[in-house]
Amino acid sequence: MFEIFSVINLPEIQSSLLFIKIPMGIIAVLFAGFIIFGLIRTSWLLNAYFSDFAEFFTFRSFGIRRMTRAWQNIQVRLETQNEDEYKLAVTEADHLLSNVLRRMNISGQETEEKLNTLTPAIITNLEDLKRAHISRNNIVHDPDYRLSLDKAKSILEVYEKTFQSLDLI
Repeated sequence: MFEIFSVINLPEIQSSLLFIKIPMGIIAVLFAGFIIFGLIRTSWLLNAYFSDFAEFFTFRSFGIRRMTRAWQNIQVRLETQNEDEYKLAVTEADHLLSNVLRRMNISGQETEEKLNTLTPAIITNLEDLKRAHISRNNIVHDPDYRLSLDKAKSILEVYEKTFQSLDLI
């Protein structure tokens, strides 16, 4: 084995392999650059390493800040005097719920299926949440559906209670 390496390291052979070394070095640098670019552009590095540090030092789950911001944006929609904004707020709250259920790996394709597989032990206000989801479906599928501010607030209170019981906001 030592003899093979000593033959490869001879200056005559090394000079004849120079035409292979230079392109391979360039390719290696390009691949390393591509890997670094990919790590920067995707959230893999953030999720794999930094999220654990963030959770440890802040004593909160990693996505809580983003969830809280999204919930505040939903609450701002209720401050307008526009029924379309109320409908959008309810729709966005249901979308947040859908994302939460997906991240919890609840079985089912649609939100309604996922809600039917849950128990009140997981979500205490499950029946209210199912009714709120039905209201969301009415908003989305019926263009003539009327939604008052009070009704929108009561629906969003159900979502808020759910998110608070899951320690998400």
